[in-house]
Amino acid sequence: MRRDIALLGAVSTGLAACQPLPTAQGSAAPPHRDVLAFAQAACGGCHAVEADAISPVAEAPEWPRIVNTAGLTRDSLRTWLVDAHNYPEEMDFTLDPPQVDDLVDYMLTLQRADYRPPSL
Repeated sequence: MRRDIALLGAVSTGLAACQPLPTAQGSAAPPHRDVLAFAQAACGGCHAVEADAISPVAEAPEWPRIVNTAGLTRDSLRTWLVDAHNYPEEMDFTLDPPQVDDLVDYMLTLQRADYRPPSL
């Protein structure tokens, strides 16, 4: 019985991460907080999704490192999130266009002129 309850909890948590990202129109919380919560649930297991954090998986670059890459633009980041075919298996999920736009907008808030990658 306890194992069934634990399994149900794990499945519910997993399904919650797969729900569409709330948009500013339908959400009482500020969109930035909704996007961060979604990013933490969907991506934070591997990537650092906040400034000054180190990714839990060494091979997964921190989002600040990604968005502070020379030459990166809103369009190139959006295109990569939508069209990249070299995702690791863990990243094999589909984002709706509004989710992509919200993630890109949030990720770009992590850009800094004085960015330095975190020390390990």
